[in-house]
Amino acid sequence: MSYIDSYRRKFLGGLAGTAAVASLAPGVFLREVQAKPAEQAVTDKVRWGMLIDTTKLTDGGDACVKACQNEHGWGHDPESNDAQQAQWIRKVTVTEKLTGHTTTLPVMCQHCETAPCVDVCPTGASMKRADGIVQVNKHICIGCRYCMMACPYKARSFVHENLTDQLPGTPRGKGTVESCNMCVNRVDEGKNPACVDAAPQAMLFGDLNDPQSRISIALKTYGGTQIRADLGLNTGVRYWGI
Repeated sequence: MSYIDSYRRKFLGGLAGTAAVASLAPGVFLREVQAKPAEQAVTDKVRWGMLIDTTKLTDGGDACVKACQNEHGWGHDPESNDAQQAQWIRKVTVTEKLTGHTTTLPVMCQHCETAPCVDVCPTGASMKRADGIVQVNKHICIGCRYCMMACPYKARSFVHENLTDQLPGTPRGKGTVESCNMCVNRVDEGKNPACVDAAPQAMLFGDLNDPQSRISIALKTYGGTQIRADLGLNTGVRYWGI
């Protein structure tokens, strides 16, 4: 079995029957977020991450999806049909088989510490920055889509058609792969990712390596769930309420 197939098989075999359990402590609200100072260089001393409280997402993540579309200009490519539209972040509904309880949550690139997409890329276009953010270098992406097959979260899209009216902060191109890049264009300016600003009551962004950061304190105090933690990828995105 190939490296890619092993990840895909593990994911497809376990997703439908897996229902992670997490609970939010009463009285805890995620209202404060923090971002990298604009003058701070990219360094491995920092690892950026997100904590998402699905119980506070009254719309299931619609505002997050819309904010991402507006920030990066995807999802309304006029030459692409619905099946080929980019999908940097999407809403996923998970149902627990035993109880029938459903949870809707936003799923994007999970910014894995051990990223399968990076491991299989033949050109190095899929790469992980020193601060843990996974992204695609459009200049050397050849569109082979190995990374799409390797990703267990279905978090990457392929650009099939010509694009127009692109946004300057997010270069895109036909024949290349794209995905959530945790809004590096904003993070490097000292701002939060667009989805975090769109749902500050439910999302927390910060440095996972700093034990005194709000995200680290929240995770240490109340825990956090990784999607498909059994894969051992140590994701940078964690959830409450799933």
